Amino acid sequence: MNKDNPALTMKNKVWLSACADMFPLSVAVIPWGVLCGSLGVQMGLTPLQAQAMSLFVFAGAAQLSGVTMMGAGVPGSTLFSTTFVISARHLLYSVNFRQYIRQLPFRWRVALGFLLTDEMYALCAAQIEKTGEFDKHYALFSGAFFYLCWNLATLLGVLGGTQFENIEEFGLEFAIAATFLALVIPTIKDIPVLVCVLVSFSAMTLFTLAGFGNALIAAAVTGMVAGFVCESFMPAHHKKKGKSK
Repeated sequence: MNKDNPALTMKNKVWLSACADMFPLSVAVIPWGVLCGSLGVQMGLTPLQAQAMSLFVFAGAAQLSGVTMMGAGVPGSTLFSTTFVISARHLLYSVNFRQYIRQLPFRWRVALGFLLTDEMYALCAAQIEKTGEFDKHYALFSGAFFYLCWNLATLLGVLGGTQFENIEEFGLEFAIAATFLALVIPTIKDIPVLVCVLVSFSAMTLFTLAGFGNALIAAAVTGMVAGFVCESFMPAHHKKKGKSK
């Protein structure tokens, strides 16, 4: 059957490749998902509401901050503005992907837009660098697999609910840092990117210790500026060498 339908064989290979590539990242965020689900219940959400956050919001960092702020009773304006800032990086992801998906039907653009996460972006960017092409099926399958795993992890936290007392003290949020480290390190392939990462890390540490309220945004902007300046002043032959790789 597969010999008579090469398109089906190719799609099966893409599906398996996408799920296999996403599997390690999905495992890494299980503690993160459990934390989101359990905290949601502990902060007063019903099990259905806590699960709905993962089903419809599907943004780990924004969910964690949102649940925490909801439990603290902060104003809605503060909640929405904070989660917007946390998720603003997805604007950069979408701008980068626009050149590949703008020709796709509306249903594809909506589906890929909803499933777009840090993990999906990193895998698709690596796949584009490797093959030179954007594979919509690879993006869809990898994003959908991560979505399924994230919601199963959240469900585990929801079912545990109040059984996981003081779950925030277990250090499960380290899964967030570990996941981003796994995504960032492979992208460090030239000096400007390395400068951007190191400056962002240093700035974030300093701003946090100083009690600066918008440390994340300030550190991100500082890192991007440092990387841009570094690339601008690099000798031309280094730039050509980096591109040839």
